[in-house]
Amino acid sequence: MNDAASEIRVERSGRQGVYLLRLPDADPARLTFSEIAPGHIAIDYSFVPPRYRGRGVALELIRRAVADAREQGFRITPLCGYVAAEFRRHPEWADVLAGRPPAA
Repeated sequence: MNDAASEIRVERSGRQGVYLLRLPDADPARLTFSEIAPGHIAIDYSFVPPRYRGRGVALELIRRAVADAREQGFRITPLCGYVAAEFRRHPEWADVLAGRPPAA
């Protein structure tokens, strides 16, 4: 996905939120999250329409959440199985993973 991060929107309603990426002729791809404590979100669901799977769409959504966590100073708990698997594949994201000590 070229330059997908710039097209990703974040919508919040209270302590709930969603990262959305509009896709042509399909429902938007999304990651849903809940703020479970100040400075801490849990990503609980990811969805990419079937015709867009395998193209790195969900990975772009996660990368945006990681970038936001770094910029805004929050931690992430990946409850969604796919998101948790991507965190295991990307040890460079450990700095925003909840339960890890902050970098010195």
